[in-house]
Amino acid sequence: MSYFKSNLKQLRKSKGFTQSDFANKIGISRPIIGSYEEGRAEPKLATLQNISHFFKVSIDDLLEKDLSLQENIEKKIFENTDVRVLPIIVNDKQEERITMVPVKASAGYLNGFADPEFIEQLPQFNLPFSELSQGTHRAFQIQGESMKPIASGSYILAEYLENWSWIKSGECYILITKEDGIVYKRVFNHLNEAQSLELKSDNPEYETYFIDGNQLLEVWKAKAFLSFDLPTEQNTSSKVDELSQMMLELKKEVNQLKSEK
Repeated sequence: MSYFKSNLKQLRKSKGFTQSDFANKIGISRPIIGSYEEGRAEPKLATLQNISHFFKVSIDDLLEKDLSLQENIEKKIFENTDVRVLPIIVNDKQEERITMVPVKASAGYLNGFADPEFIEQLPQFNLPFSELSQGTHRAFQIQGESMKPIASGSYILAEYLENWSWIKSGECYILITKEDGIVYKRVFNHLNEAQSLELKSDNPEYETYFIDGNQLLEVWKAKAFLSFDLPTEQNTSSKVDELSQMMLELKKEVNQLKSEK
């Protein structure tokens, strides 16, 4: 943490906050902020993540780069200008838990995504997968048929994306938007050129559409999904029967052509 104390002080002053102001923003005491800036103490992981999210600076940059050098400060486009903390739930070992946002909580999430009390009321869990060991994750339940073959009611496990310029075209994301709420789509990034995102459904029956970058509130990169909609034996066998029938008809046509010669 060679640069942490100086970076914290610089970032705090760049926002015009006193130590008391900043302490109130992230929910800790002023003396603790003072001890961080003086190098007398180091923050726990959860506090470090809150500071990182608050200033929209990666943890690596916060710890390893001298942010007084302008070239080390990565500019982020179309970020939500309202200063807020991404609420994080941790267990007794200071390990992050995954917060679940079921469909019935979707409307409330649009208003409460930055409210620690609201997030604390949502279900939380842990999964023992190395793919989820880094970053902040949430599980969003989706509804509708636009992303088939992923069924309506499935849960999308997604990782918080700090910098929206990191959106990779053609990959799937959960977007929290001002007008449409929680959206799960395949995204094509046009923020640099057209100041917009192109949202495409995997179900071809749904049309592609665009949203303005200023509609974004949060971006979460999809990493996995959990579904309880298992294929039934009837559906599987019907497809096999249909294929067998097609093969029989094709065989009859071939035999008929041979007999006509």
